[in-house]
Amino acid sequence: MFVRTAGLLLFACWSVVAVAGLFDDEEARKAILDLRQRVEAVRLLTEQGSSRASEENAALRRSLLELQNQIEVLRSDTAKLRGMNEQLARDLAELQRKQKDISQGVNDRLRQFEPVKVALDGREFMAEPAEKRDFEAALAVFRKSDFAAAQPAFLDFLRRYPQSGYSMAALFWLGNAQYATRDYKEAMINFRTIVTKEPEHPRSAEAVLSIANCQIELKDTRAARKSLEDLIKSYPQSEAAVAAKDRLARLK
Repeated sequence: MFVRTAGLLLFACWSVVAVAGLFDDEEARKAILDLRQRVEAVRLLTEQGSSRASEENAALRRSLLELQNQIEVLRSDTAKLRGMNEQLARDLAELQRKQKDISQGVNDRLRQFEPVKVALDGREFMAEPAEKRDFEAALAVFRKSDFAAAQPAFLDFLRRYPQSGYSMAALFWLGNAQYATRDYKEAMINFRTIVTKEPEHPRSAEAVLSIANCQIELKDTRAARKSLEDLIKSYPQSEAAVAAKDRLARLK
């Protein structure tokens, strides 16, 4: 721009010189000086504009560089945050897994103490896990034909669980263990307890038959006959009543 402006001014100077002949010398000098001042002013303005433009360009480059650095810092921070988020997600998943395992373990342990439904001798009832375990342990001893050891096992069970749904079954198998060891009087006491407490219990008919068997072993034929007759009368549809009729036929 400066070159173009200077050229125009020089052209003007030559034009002034060319027409100098038309004016006097004094007027020509004034015109030339005026043009020179204008050229100098244009040059100064051009240099100032160029310097200002250079400074603005330099400032702009610095701003761009600073912005680029900030972008790089943001990228780095973003990558770090992404890594932290991924780690937090893994930690949360692991924590949830451990919490689930702990909860499952607690539920399993609590379930060991929760009452369970038991079906025995045609009846259903709720029993504590320890109660069920102890009865089955005593019954396992009886099934091994260790009748002497089965007796204290059932007695201990009845002492610890007096209101148990297993009570009648425990008395029945205790009486059978005593019968097997020829403790007929104690056996009759336990069989009679079943009939007295729960006459409708599925084991009651068998208990009456067992009482008659104990009386037969004790040579008390009259008492045995009455027990068998009572059994047939009270439980006519039971299998024990069929056996009672056979026993009566063989009693002398």
